[in-house]
Amino acid sequence: MTVGGSTLAAHAFNAGLVDECQLFIYPVLVGEGKPAFPSDARVQLDLLEEHRFGNGVVNLRYRIQS
Repeated sequence: MTVGGSTLAAHAFNAGLVDECQLFIYPVLVGEGKPAFPSDARVQLDLLEEHRFGNGVVNLRYRIQS
């Protein structure tokens, strides 16, 4: 299942429902915005896969350590 949006994702992380996380990193800096994760989140991650696209975007796939 895919969870989108920082508020819904925060609830899923806090409830322990997330076992894998994929991040798409775009090569752009912005001054402000909504955080992707709750400010009190502390989760250990194991890198499973990485993929670099021609436009500079990087996809990182992590497993949540239990």
